[in-house]
Amino acid sequence: MATAAATSASEAEAEPKAGPTAEGEEDEVKAARTRRKVLSRAVAAATYKAMGPGWDQQEEGVSESDGDEEYAMASSAESSPGEYEWEYDEEEEKNQLEIERLEEQLSINVYDYNCHVDLIRLLRLEGELSKVRMARQKMSEIFPLTEELWLEWLHDEISMALDGLDREHVYDLFEKAVKDYICPNIWLEYGQYSVGGIGQKGGLEKVRSVFERALSSVGLHMTKGLAIWEAYREFESAIVEAARLEKVHSLFRRQLAIPLFDMEATFAEYEEWSEDPIPESVIQNYNKALQQLEKYKPYEEALLQAEAPRLAEYQAYIDFEMKIGDPARVQLIFERALVENCLVPDLWIRYSQYLDRQLKVKDLVLSVHNRAVRNCPWTVALWSRYLLAMERHGVDHQVISDSSKELEELRSAFTRALEYLKQEVEERFNESGDPSCMIMQNWARIEARLCNNMQKARELWDSIMTKGNAKYANMWLEYYNLERAHGDTQHCRKALHRAVQCTSDYPEHVCEVLLTMERTEGTLEDWDIAVQKTETRLARVNEQRIKVAEKEAALAQQEEEKAEQRKRARAEKKALKKKKKTRGADKRKAEEDDEKEWGDDEEEQPSKRRRVEDSTPSAGEAQDREPEAGLLGKSVPVDVDPPSKQKERAAALKRDVPKVPHDSSKDSITVFVSNLPYSMSEPDVQLRPLFEACGEVAEIRPIFSNRGDFRGYCYVEFKEEKSALQALELDRKNVEGRPMFVSPCVDKSKNPDFKVFRYSTALEKHKLFVSGLPFSCTKEELEEICKAHGTVKDIRLVTNRAGKPKGLAYVEYESESQASQAVLKMDGMTVKENVIKVAISNPPQRKVPEKPEARRAPGGALVPRQIYGARGKGRTQLSLLPRALQHPGAPAAQAENGPAPRPAVTTSAATEAPKMSNADFAKLLLRK
Repeated sequence: MATAAATSASEAEAEPKAGPTAEGEEDEVKAARTRRKVLSRAVAAATYKAMGPGWDQQEEGVSESDGDEEYAMASSAESSPGEYEWEYDEEEEKNQLEIERLEEQLSINVYDYNCHVDLIRLLRLEGELSKVRMARQKMSEIFPLTEELWLEWLHDEISMALDGLDREHVYDLFEKAVKDYICPNIWLEYGQYSVGGIGQKGGLEKVRSVFERALSSVGLHMTKGLAIWEAYREFESAIVEAARLEKVHSLFRRQLAIPLFDMEATFAEYEEWSEDPIPESVIQNYNKALQQLEKYKPYEEALLQAEAPRLAEYQAYIDFEMKIGDPARVQLIFERALVENCLVPDLWIRYSQYLDRQLKVKDLVLSVHNRAVRNCPWTVALWSRYLLAMERHGVDHQVISDSSKELEELRSAFTRALEYLKQEVEERFNESGDPSCMIMQNWARIEARLCNNMQKARELWDSIMTKGNAKYANMWLEYYNLERAHGDTQHCRKALHRAVQCTSDYPEHVCEVLLTMERTEGTLEDWDIAVQKTETRLARVNEQRIKVAEKEAALAQQEEEKAEQRKRARAEKKALKKKKKTRGADKRKAEEDDEKEWGDDEEEQPSKRRRVEDSTPSAGEAQDREPEAGLLGKSVPVDVDPPSKQKERAAALKRDVPKVPHDSSKDSITVFVSNLPYSMSEPDVQLRPLFEACGEVAEIRPIFSNRGDFRGYCYVEFKEEKSALQALELDRKNVEGRPMFVSPCVDKSKNPDFKVFRYSTALEKHKLFVSGLPFSCTKEELEEICKAHGTVKDIRLVTNRAGKPKGLAYVEYESESQASQAVLKMDGMTVKENVIKVAISNPPQRKVPEKPEARRAPGGALVPRQIYGARGKGRTQLSLLPRALQHPGAPAAQAENGPAPRPAVTTSAATEAPKMSNADFAKLLLRK
């Protein structure tokens, strides 16, 4: 039904609007001005004709015949298909068959919007006036009619009106038309038609009442409100009385105080019409309205340039009006938007929400809610808001009688819904269409509350529990609450005893509720039985949890052992490769030594020296080479730097950044930024706009390597301490695909206990830990899932240092109860084919490495740390003593079942070596 209504509404609106908009904006403006003038003159002519010759006409040159012609021009409808006479009887017969088909279809489904529109069109084409009237009446009772449908209906009724009764009927139609939508053209037609009845009793008051209501409804319309003002002024100008002149002055002044298009022409017309100079207060209001018009023009021009339905442009206009806060203008822009977007439920919800919270006018609020459900009857949220509004404003509720027939129909509907879920969903897709059995729960509540049939409600809950819900504590507590509200204590006790035995997720909750009930309502014997059952159950649950924990610990230990084995295997493989590489190097060295023994070293050594020396020629040699280079046509560098200097020069060319030492006295106004992308070419320039949002930045000091490469961290110094504190909130902000770490600037050598880790490691009952998430899951998608179970305060997706997700998240709720409910609902849920796990956040304590103040030497004594160096043993364990000076010691005895102990090396052994001069040492190395 919604689709059909939407399609037909768009078709009905598209047809009459195709003509004017295609001509261009300029033609549309000209046509609007011409129509306003014609309607204004028609109003004046109709006023003169109705009042008779005793009422003089102010404007010259307007005769009675001219007024009749102009009125006919203004009020005549477009050429109607009903006036066209078909040349062939076949067409008439075809239309009659189509009319019968449409009437039969409407008898089957009265909510077919397209059928109503087509039937009215064909009946009007065939000239069936009485049937057209009935068809329109039926459609207006079900659907609100568009502006085009109402104008067509009104023109047909005006052309058939003969006496006063018919005129009253047309008035009633106008009243219905202005209630469906706020349309300036309908109000203009209403005012014009009311002028024709000015000669009747109370006719003058009727005309003024209609025009005043039109001004309050659409007088603020920027583009179409001007026609209402002009028609009202022309009507008052046609009645020449002293009191009426003041009325025209008042209308001019009221209009000039409102921002409308073409205000300048209205002001010029007022200057020409008024015999007295315009008061200064009117000029001030006019100038103020002109200034306001400049603010509204961009939004109005955007509406003129866009194509229907222009929802985005209307949304921006609504936001602008909401900021200003003028209730009349806010209401008007909502009404304008709904004329073209009547099938958008969100727009109705926002409009009704504004009226419920801001205006709170009973008739207006209930009228908008009623129109909302008529336009979008398929939206449950609109109906629920309508019911709340009626209750809020004290509308009398109709008491529904408990009819057995209606009750049986309701039960039949619930039964059909359950059968549909079973046959169409469970059997076809092997999934439960209603896993929480919400339909059966609502049925049970209706049986208990409205029908007082607790026996039926208990049968339904038994069926709910047999569908796999007996293990959930929240399902038992729902049943218990229903028994508390509509049952008796005995059944409450029975339900809780069953819950204690069956619940497996949170049995503590059920046990606590049972003990609370027995403490307040039960006897001492009931209390003893409840305590015994709860203690036995909780002891069994604890045993099961301990077994599960032991099993998980064993699995974790197995995983650790496997990881250790893999690590050991990699180390052995790496050592084997290194050993093979060392053997190959030793073999190559031995071959080189053999070659050197045969005298090759004497030949190769000088050649190497010569190559090195030739690489840095002297100044004289360079001068001698210049003529030779010129002859050959090649340029030879005069001076060649050694490789070390070349690297320094390249680094200096690559990075011309002065090294600025960090001042520890400015730690309070400095933050340390790390984990930045190494690819940042100018970190200080790229990061400055980000940190200037926190306060004035004094300096950004990025850290570079010796080669000039950015090392991924920097210091940001501010002018004020509060700016540095505010900058800490930028921690984990994404910068070029990586989370940026922002921490206080603290010297860790002076504060070794300082920890940057800012997340809690204690039990947080209002926060959830979610694991098993797909890596593609975003924060917005997770928030959409979690907010269904409570108010979500914060969500943090855990990522690695590169910003890649790890499938983990922390979700913080507003209260502990909401977090508990979320655990019950979300644990085991499938998200993008991944089954997630949800638990209360209880991170393990972070392991703090021990401070190795002293280490134990191989012999067992404590050895100061500095013997091994700043990082324990040095990286290299090679002996730097020449082989010729090494004297092999006596082989030590092999220890049983273990390695042989190392011989103790003392300083006396070194002193016993023979003393040698530098020359002897050189000869020994060169083997001379």
